[in-house]
Amino acid sequence: MPDYMFLLESRLSPEQRAVMMRVQELSAAMGFNVYLTGGTVRDLVTGASLRDLDFTVEGNPSKIARELEKGGAKILSEDEKLRQVEILFAGDVDGSISAARDDHYVRPGTRPEIRWSTIMEDLRRRDFSLNAIAISLNPASRGLLLDPTNGLSDVERAEVRALTIHSFTNQPARLLRVLRFAARMGFKIEARTQEWFELAIERDLHHTIAAEDAGAELRAVAREERPAVVLKEWEEHDLLEAIHPALAKRHPNYEAIARLMKVREDLFTAGVRPKLATPMMLAILGRLKDREQSNVLSKAGFRSAEADAILNFEKEVLADQKELIGRKLNAPVDAYKFLERLPVERIAYLLAESSNSGALSKIRAYLNKWRPIRAALPMVANELEALGYARGAKFDAIVEQVFAMQLTGRGKTPEERVKILRKLSGIKEQPKKKEKEKKPAKTAEKQPAAASAAAAPGKGTPAKPVYGQSHKNHPVMLKQAAKHKAAREQAKHAAASKKSGRRK
Repeated sequence: MPDYMFLLESRLSPEQRAVMMRVQELSAAMGFNVYLTGGTVRDLVTGASLRDLDFTVEGNPSKIARELEKGGAKILSEDEKLRQVEILFAGDVDGSISAARDDHYVRPGTRPEIRWSTIMEDLRRRDFSLNAIAISLNPASRGLLLDPTNGLSDVERAEVRALTIHSFTNQPARLLRVLRFAARMGFKIEARTQEWFELAIERDLHHTIAAEDAGAELRAVAREERPAVVLKEWEEHDLLEAIHPALAKRHPNYEAIARLMKVREDLFTAGVRPKLATPMMLAILGRLKDREQSNVLSKAGFRSAEADAILNFEKEVLADQKELIGRKLNAPVDAYKFLERLPVERIAYLLAESSNSGALSKIRAYLNKWRPIRAALPMVANELEALGYARGAKFDAIVEQVFAMQLTGRGKTPEERVKILRKLSGIKEQPKKKEKEKKPAKTAEKQPAAASAAAAPGKGTPAKPVYGQSHKNHPVMLKQAAKHKAAREQAKHAAASKKSGRRK
């Protein structure tokens, strides 16, 4: 049997791993058995990315959620009736904690009676076999796979199989869900499940889907990595009406959805994992008028705050764009700080829908240039420390100044950075030590060698006088000597003439 725990931990992000360990600790402290279930295990087995962590406990999940909240987790929604908590764990990890339960139906299609149960009963009451798999996180059975409905075999066969003939009758929203799972994973619907699906459509069960259940499926589609594929499946089976007639009439805005999907890929390449639920919902409803969008969200059971966040999203993003291209953010470091605080979903929407070249150029620089420079900033800190500057507030300020310079293209090489760091920190470069000049050795052997070289010059090369040798035989010197001799003779002759004249 594969070591599912090792496989799970090797595929978890550090933040997800920390969340799993914390939930294990709290469950053990409270005496609850806890399991990873549903989509988390399914994605693990299929090799898909682990988008969220779904925990099931044999106990009250609200107690665990309250403790997690103290550590920075945020409760997004809580269903006290079903004992289910949607939560954003610390580290920005999505997930849920639910109580193990059994849904008892008096008659098919009626509201179920909820009973708190064990994990095995919880798995058997689920919708499809590929969601009825769990991994134990308890000390005595950690890593044990629980698969009472043989869902692992269905995953290996790439099939979506309903667990009971009454599956669509009891919960008509599963008509939407089975198509969503099959489209997302590229699976086919198992033969008997396909028969039950077609029978439910013939009986018009899709017209009995509760608005809240349809809204939950619409939310799930907005979080999908390929929402267009799911929406087209719904449209092909005339199930968009279950969401809203206006959406079925005008159709989703597939062009806007495709642009967001392209941006998602670009952001992944840049090392950013965006959550695009809000802009994706806006893209899905993009062909509808404002009033129709509001009606769809209201009917789908979206809370007022949720609906407002979606309907006002574009307006708020345009305000962000105006600030981004303003004078206050001309300096790259100021633009960086602004974009660093901006939610990624807003950046994604601008990349997908904006035509402002100034805003787009700053965003692309932020993703592809500025963030990598920021990631390499610890190297600058090490270089400053190597110069002998002590860490502290001033130390950090100097590193930030260097970062601001790097955004403008300065300090690319280590030599440039060291010069900048010395200037900012006031650390002067130590003067280089002067080397003592070596005096040439005076040996008796070198002088005769130089004299012999002068005495025997090379062919065609005039002889060079050796230091200390007489220059009397040089033509210039002979000419000058002759002039001096003639002048002396002339002076002597003049002196003799003058003397004889005085005697007369």
